[in-house]
Amino acid sequence: MIAFHPRYVHPLPENHRFPMEKYDLLPKQLLHEGTVDFHHFFEPTSLEEKMIEKVHSPLYWNNLKNLQLTEREQRVSGFQHSKELIERETTIMEGTRMAAEKALKTKIGFNIAGGTHHAFYNRGEGFCLLNDQVIASHWLLENKLAHKILIIDLDVHQGNGTAAMLENENRVFTFSMHGENNYPMQKENSSLDVPLANGITDKDYIFLLEKNIDQLLSLFEPDFIFYQCGVDILETDKLGKLAVSIAGCKKRDDLVFRMAKQLNCPIVCSMGGGYSPNIKDIIEAHANTFRIGIDIIC
Repeated sequence: MIAFHPRYVHPLPENHRFPMEKYDLLPKQLLHEGTVDFHHFFEPTSLEEKMIEKVHSPLYWNNLKNLQLTEREQRVSGFQHSKELIERETTIMEGTRMAAEKALKTKIGFNIAGGTHHAFYNRGEGFCLLNDQVIASHWLLENKLAHKILIIDLDVHQGNGTAAMLENENRVFTFSMHGENNYPMQKENSSLDVPLANGITDKDYIFLLEKNIDQLLSLFEPDFIFYQCGVDILETDKLGKLAVSIAGCKKRDDLVFRMAKQLNCPIVCSMGGGYSPNIKDIIEAHANTFRIGIDIIC
């Protein structure tokens, strides 16, 4: 039920590698502590191109895969493009789709990557080239495996690409709780947006999350949930501007998983961001998501 991609660690330029260490260290930690066993992992291949073209602009995809985007378009995406990078991205997409497929049976699935919520229909932004949760949502809806999907995005950055791509899709409800004064400065319209002031601490963060979960459930009752569980809300994060502790981040995950359990909804988690200078803070916060999700759902 956990998508693991050993190729994540290497195809990126040197200046992008630190945040990618977690993709190698996190599964090792989960195995070491006994939270999961080897049989819980699967290694996805590349997503079929036809699934990409049903969600993203075929012209954009053609230029992306053939390395024909301009230098400016590459800079906006955050990456210098290469065949290895594009292969990595399509593997991430398939990881989330397969995690959704497995969650239909096990009620929970994880992708040790993904949460590429800054990717738009016809462009990439913010280290996101394709949008994994939008692609997986479309696959579920098209195959009538889900009918009402909730995307919960609790990364510190608004899921602007996700919001824009799904703005006119009434079968998907997008909920983003994010830093008001953080990237992207130009926000899109999610179904429900909750902007957070700089420096918000555990008590206020959890109060707002509980309040808005209750509100969205009065508006929309999902039969499938995607959870973008970035840990860049931590007070230790060098980009986040918030002041949530590891314990507060753990409580956040607990609330989301208990909601999914109460609704009897399958849930798929994509890891999202995390940029604390000390890698152990990132690993501990992400590992908590797996520990709590498995404990509550399984």
